[in-house]
Amino acid sequence: MTTVVSGAQIAAARALTGVSQARLAARAGLDLQTLRQLEANGHGPLDVTAEVESVLRALDDFGVLFIDDGDGFGSGVRLKFSRKEAKAIGAWEDEGGIVGDDDVP
Repeated sequence: MTTVVSGAQIAAARALTGVSQARLAARAGLDLQTLRQLEANGHGPLDVTAEVESVLRALDDFGVLFIDDGDGFGSGVRLKFSRKEAKAIGAWEDEGGIVGDDDVP
């Protein structure tokens, strides 16, 4: 996943999904301070690092779609799903047990 993304987009994506910094950091396998530093970078593009890639994967899991800068409208974020679907997915994600890979092909 090689998307040009900014710290502001990560913060906006997190706010859009209602996910806390602590939860996103845990899902991405990062410490909280690393995520805070990424978000604090503002509107400039972040270098593509393993940390950024893991945050993007985690946000993808939460249903975020990053919008590239194009057609003069600028970059942004939106949900892949409707709010109702995203809320249901969030509830399913929090149901008991250890998070693991699906066995479904």
